[in-house]
Amino acid sequence: MYQSSTPSPAYPSMSIYGIQGQLLEVTVVGCNKLKDTEWISRQDPYVCLEYGSNKFRTRTCTDGGKNPTFQEKFTFTLIEGLRELNVVVWNSNTVTNDDFIGSGKIQLQKVLSEGYDDSSWPLQTKTGRHAGEIRLILHYANAKKPATSYAPSAPPYVAPSAPQVPMYSTPPPASSGPYPPPATAYPAPSPYASYPPNSVTYSAPPYHPLPPSAYPPPYQPPSAYPPPPYPPPPPPPQASPYYPPGPFPGIYPPPPPY
Repeated sequence: MYQSSTPSPAYPSMSIYGIQGQLLEVTVVGCNKLKDTEWISRQDPYVCLEYGSNKFRTRTCTDGGKNPTFQEKFTFTLIEGLRELNVVVWNSNTVTNDDFIGSGKIQLQKVLSEGYDDSSWPLQTKTGRHAGEIRLILHYANAKKPATSYAPSAPPYVAPSAPQVPMYSTPPPASSGPYPPPATAYPAPSPYASYPPNSVTYSAPPYHPLPPSAYPPPYQPPSAYPPPPYPPPPPPPQASPYYPPGPFPGIYPPPPPY
């Protein structure tokens, strides 16, 4: 039995039922690193698929060489209990018989369980040597996927709405108020004797209002402006009673010259 190059988890066959008559879609994408059967020219590969009595063949990829591309889709009618699909890759020849390149077996457990499988599968020669890979996309629309159970999530929290009280309403009763009722007990009397009050009555002196001041205030002459300089300037010289002045002050007429 051939194994996939991308190993998949085990899918027990007992968990898949009711596939009889259902449809399986197989898309041949292409091949990779095929064994080359040509010595001179490039090989022309094609793929044959077989499932039960149903057989399909792709077109020939002329000069496809080691990495041909097909992109062809085929539909198979599933058979209960048959979980393998056979593929064979050939090289087309025009003169001689076609050359066998490699074959492989495609396991269907994953696609029947999950509904989809995109994998590359190994090919082997008749002697069991590696002959390349083939990529297939498998699609099964009626797969019964296991339902994933989840713990029920709690509903979203919604804060309770406060009761609407109209403004300026009547006050609530005393029992429903948030404040505690006032204490009715009086404090205990002090152990110390109270100070006796003064028997002398204090009498306030008689009130004598002040006479009103004159208004407006008396006029005061303004001071000299600007203020005199300091120190004060010397007094001006007194004029002579004689005019014009002579060479000797205070004598007129002047004495004759000598």
